[in-house]
Amino acid sequence: MDFKNAIIMTDLDGTLLDDEKNISERDMESINNFCDKGGLFTIATGRGYSMAKPVAEKVGLRIPAVIFNGAAVYDFKADKFLWQSSVTKKARNYIAKVMEAFPDIGIEVLHQQTVYVPAMNEVERFHMSLENTKVEECRLEDIPDDGWLKVLFAYFPEKMDELRRFIDEHCSEDTNCVLSAPIFYELLPTGVSKAYGYQKLLEVTGNEGRFTVASGDYPNDAEMVAYADLGVAVSNAHEDVKKVAKLIIGSNNEDPMTQIINYIASL
Repeated sequence: MDFKNAIIMTDLDGTLLDDEKNISERDMESINNFCDKGGLFTIATGRGYSMAKPVAEKVGLRIPAVIFNGAAVYDFKADKFLWQSSVTKKARNYIAKVMEAFPDIGIEVLHQQTVYVPAMNEVERFHMSLENTKVEECRLEDIPDDGWLKVLFAYFPEKMDELRRFIDEHCSEDTNCVLSAPIFYELLPTGVSKAYGYQKLLEVTGNEGRFTVASGDYPNDAEMVAYADLGVAVSNAHEDVKKVAKLIIGSNNEDPMTQIINYIASL
């Protein structure tokens, strides 16, 4: 296939990034070659602006990206949002319910370029230190009313099933709930997913006619992988992703983008 006809969108953690949170030199070479020959390459991540920016700069994205698990399309070159969708205003009440039921919960409210933390725990502290991200710790009532792109609940993996049941029962109206990691459960705007964000990116960039490729590893990637013309799962992917993938490649530690690009070249 001529690369000029293709667009690749990939998840970051567990897919493009290896276990050390790096992109292999071989993958960087393959990505640059793909783009130099007319292919489009970008990312779809649950990360917000501040956490996605270092990777976007490392890759040298030439087109916008999908961030906040599909709630926004952001152009890192122009440094602006091209499209975004906000969580229902019921989310503030939902957070209050969760904080009351789970006093040891960690919570992030991602608001464009600011991460508000109304509840901190060990999981959240670990997350912040791992990503080297500055947050604004504050009371729930002090977070601005509008522009909530997603809410992330950080919790201990052994307690996650209990948290998910509570949220699905009491906090799911007018939201989309997704598990994005063993320690993260998220509230997104209704109908929003990485697949929806992919569609929006194609629309705002005028690339609806391209052959779409999507790769991922976790349940929040499954809809995007199923949506694409070529859905790819890395070998370390969750079974939910493998079930909908058309192609399964090696792990995130085995130059996954090189494998995908070589496969596209063979079509």
